[in-house]
Amino acid sequence: MDRRTYLKASSGAVAALALAGCLGDSGGSGSDDNGDNDDDKKTSSDGKDDSDTGKILIGSDIPYKPFEYRTADGSLEGFDPGIAEAIFKGQLDREYEFKKAGFDTIIDSLKNKNFRLIMSAMTITDKRAEKVDFSDPYFTAYQTVAIRKGGGIEKLDDLKGKTVAVQKGTTGESAAEKVKEDFGGSLTIHSYDQIAGAFNALRNQQAVAVINDNTVNAEFVNKMDGVVFLEGEGEAAKQGKNAPDYLTLTIEEYGIAFRKDDDDLRKQVNEAIKAIKDDGTYDEIYGKYFEG
Repeated sequence: MDRRTYLKASSGAVAALALAGCLGDSGGSGSDDNGDNDDDKKTSSDGKDDSDTGKILIGSDIPYKPFEYRTADGSLEGFDPGIAEAIFKGQLDREYEFKKAGFDTIIDSLKNKNFRLIMSAMTITDKRAEKVDFSDPYFTAYQTVAIRKGGGIEKLDDLKGKTVAVQKGTTGESAAEKVKEDFGGSLTIHSYDQIAGAFNALRNQQAVAVINDNTVNAEFVNKMDGVVFLEGEGEAAKQGKNAPDYLTLTIEEYGIAFRKDDDDLRKQVNEAIKAIKDDGTYDEIYGKYFEG
């Protein structure tokens, strides 16, 4: 998927994101579909999330627009829910339900059987693959840098000695740690539970940049006055990809995460991913949330 992942600036997307105040979920609740805000609450022992025929529970860090977020009426929207609908209802004829989980503890929650799998814009990494098994990749993303226009940051080296904001437990945090290492430690990293907190820090001049996935950064760049991508060539250009016109720190693939003993469902999901790519369903969902 050598796609340029720019977001569509549609009126629906504009209405769904309230940037005044906390920059959080426009639905205001951020709860799971059962209205349960306890991220670590364990699923009841009836095995509902583990049955071969019952409802599949999906762990996800909500909100993380455009991948998962709630609209003003509380309904769940985003690329991941769209792909889930195509896979589980469209291909596997299974009921499913998303459950909110904090991203920095989401793998532990999966292993504790709070849900059956994870769909949460999760990058496939060797470290995570020691704990979970991933589906085939279903999305390509880049780590990028969002900055304030006119804030004195014109190239990556300008971050030396400054403070950047990231979301806890993400590959954006890992990318920032790599930049810090390259700078000989001359970088301060502030980590937030939600990406909206990182952008609040940027807006309030508590940080000079946010390091995060390009599509999510673009959501804020498109809506926040005076926030832009840091430009420059990066990993995408080095690898000969169809690089966007902003700096790319990494190239990453997203996968659906499963417990190590769930090979049958993982195989079914891989077959479903291939099917929706082959029949054009994937491109339709992609076109709803991204352009390029």
